[in-house]
Amino acid sequence: MTDVTIAAESPRQDAVIALVAALDRYLLDLYPADTCHLLDIGEREAPDLRFFVARKDGVPVGCAALRVDPSGYGEIKRMYVDPAARGHRIGDRLLARLEEQARAEGLAALLLESGIHQHEALALYRKAGFTDRGPYACYENNGVSVFMEKSLRETVA
Repeated sequence: MTDVTIAAESPRQDAVIALVAALDRYLLDLYPADTCHLLDIGEREAPDLRFFVARKDGVPVGCAALRVDPSGYGEIKRMYVDPAARGHRIGDRLLARLEEQARAEGLAALLLESGIHQHEALALYRKAGFTDRGPYACYENNGVSVFMEKSLRETVA
């Protein structure tokens, strides 16, 4: 039986570094370098970042990070599942873990920047309740970015 766990971990592990490097290569194959918002290892260890690793049978197969913005929202960063591990709902589980963390930290919303060629990722986000929005923070309209948001505030009926 396949065992999948998701936990906060250091991004400074060789297998995790390799996973993030695969994500970087994937993004750079799809988009111009100046539109890719990659994080170096130091940025992945910043105090405002929560870095999570998905392991299948003990092997890192996915990652995602939550950047806590001082204005009260969380930004999803570095979301990736190794193509060989897809089909086990690991992306759903990583996203749910980020949302759980954001709620625990009292954040009002989750925001993200993805790309127009990442159809599976965009479908995952929409299925989880994210809606399109305009650029935020340092991002700009560049023709390839898609910006999304999900409110974490409870609505009263």
